[in-house]
Amino acid sequence: MNKRFLIVFASLLLTAELNSQPGGKAFQFLEITNSARVAALGGKAVAATDDDLNFPFHNPSLLTSSMHNNLVLNYVDYFAGINYGYASYSRSYEGIGSFAAGIHYLNYGKFIGADEIGTITSEFRAADYALNLIYSRQLDSLFTIGVNLKPIYSSLESYSSVAIALDAGITYHNQEKLFTASLVIKNLGTQITTYFPNGEREPLPFEILMGLSLKLKHAPFRFYIVAEHLETFDLTYKTEKDKKDEIDPFTGEEIREDKLNIFLDKFMRHIILGTELNITDNFVLRFGYNYRRRQEMKIDTRIGTVGFSWGVGIKIYKFHLSYARPTFHQAGAPNHFSVSMNLSEFYKKF
Repeated sequence: MNKRFLIVFASLLLTAELNSQPGGKAFQFLEITNSARVAALGGKAVAATDDDLNFPFHNPSLLTSSMHNNLVLNYVDYFAGINYGYASYSRSYEGIGSFAAGIHYLNYGKFIGADEIGTITSEFRAADYALNLIYSRQLDSLFTIGVNLKPIYSSLESYSSVAIALDAGITYHNQEKLFTASLVIKNLGTQITTYFPNGEREPLPFEILMGLSLKLKHAPFRFYIVAEHLETFDLTYKTEKDKKDEIDPFTGEEIREDKLNIFLDKFMRHIILGTELNITDNFVLRFGYNYRRRQEMKIDTRIGTVGFSWGVGIKIYKFHLSYARPTFHQAGAPNHFSVSMNLSEFYKKF
């Protein structure tokens, strides 16, 4: 079983478009972080093993029997009337594995249609949806595998598109050492119908990630490291201002940057760092740092806390509540809200 899965997993990696650049692809809402907990940790978390049903959204092999009969609800109040969220429910069956079903949506809000001279003609909405059909199975005491099949539908005014995507992951978890490592491929798939008749199919936001997490035995800390977009080393891009700044205004020659600094910048654009501090069993502080987000979204004259994120987790009665505020830009930050619960604690018959 172990060898078969590793062969399939490797073949998926080899047949993917490993030279693709992030950005400029269809259905990029698939990369959005719904969970307040994950948002507080920098935006991605693929190596965490507890009973939080939000984690399998990022890595299907994190779905375990400890999430049996759990329900999670997420809502994000984004900019300009946009909102999005995710809801999921899980059940496990001994000897078969764990299953979860969820729906991920992005609502762009209401728009006013007008003709070329400004006359209002209509009102319309735009939204994206994806089902998450997740299955995982524990191979032995250390390894778990999982897959997530995602039918996708997009509706933008009178245009629509359908796609199908697959996530696959494998997780190593050593309970004795409180250490977890995971490898994940996300959004491997294709656009089935295009927005325009006979239009060219657009690529999906394919990605390879690797993550590590470590919980300290004698201190209330857990640390997370995620390496994103491993399929492409160079995630940088240059704006017209960047190109202009590379030219010396006096000599007209190109200003050459130190090669080590260039390498370190490209390397760090893959790294997301996060940490959790368990103040008590019912109260957790969370912090994250996303280097690439900071480099891409900062304003040189006012950098502020762009790229940093924070959040809290509180357990009240039988509910786990989380809030996060990641800073994307000095213009503002979205608010992430999550609630999770184990329904078995309410109804013993489950």
